[in-house]
Amino acid sequence: MHPRIKEKIYKWIFTVFAFSSLVFLLGIIIVLFKEGLPIFQKVSFSKFIFGKTWYPTYDPPEFGILPLILASVWVTVGAIFICVPLGVGSALYLHEIAGYKQRAILKPLIELLASIPSVVYGFFGMMILTPFLQNIFNLPTGLTALNASIILGIMATPTVCSLADDALNYVPKAFREASFAVGANRWQTLTKVVIPAAGSGISTAIILGMSRAIGETMTVLMVAGGASAIPKSFFQPVRPMTAAIAAEMGEAPMGGDHYHALFAIALVLFLITFVFNIIAEIISRRYRIKLGLSG
Repeated sequence: MHPRIKEKIYKWIFTVFAFSSLVFLLGIIIVLFKEGLPIFQKVSFSKFIFGKTWYPTYDPPEFGILPLILASVWVTVGAIFICVPLGVGSALYLHEIAGYKQRAILKPLIELLASIPSVVYGFFGMMILTPFLQNIFNLPTGLTALNASIILGIMATPTVCSLADDALNYVPKAFREASFAVGANRWQTLTKVVIPAAGSGISTAIILGMSRAIGETMTVLMVAGGASAIPKSFFQPVRPMTAAIAAEMGEAPMGGDHYHALFAIALVLFLITFVFNIIAEIISRRYRIKLGLSG
């Protein structure tokens, strides 16, 4: 076969692969809107989003998802308080302090956490963390927002660490050399030069870590407690949006109001994570442009 023909064939194959992801994304969006929008014929958008009670099987049913949204916010914020210090701190240690051998061992181990199935994290939370939290805080149950936050924080740590480490690696060496040349020590160079220069990349890592936490399903289904009530503390059982969808989809009659309400929740969740990823991409692009101009 002629080399030019081969080249055209490869070009078309890779073009199809590239656009297939766009087709899948459009298909997901179409299905979510098609199956989720009918619920707004029965309940207004504001009542759906800001309603304080989620009882889809009652007569009459109540489709307020504010408790589910707040539950997702609580566990995500809690996870951020855990994964940001762990992830960014690990990245700083790997990049600035660890020797070659330590880095060769620690970085694969940290990234290995990302490959562990979420159900394994869920079992760890149920069997180890749940009784520990229940005993130490004298709680009726250890299946709480705090439990979910801790597990999600651990799960999001590899994402934050890996992306933050990449951001630190992209900081030009000339920045450090210039800092040392004017008399700054290692700590001053790290805090006043390196971290601010990598700030946009670290921010991107944190935002993507938030997306990882808010979109997790199996773990929160297992360890969050499953109570669809507005949370008032981290020591209460909660039901995030992902857990509600996973727990109730099998019980919802296809084509019914409950079914469409769950798709509407999925649509809200999709839009939230979509916005997070757009923000992360915008920050990342500005960061790359900044480094390109500075280089």
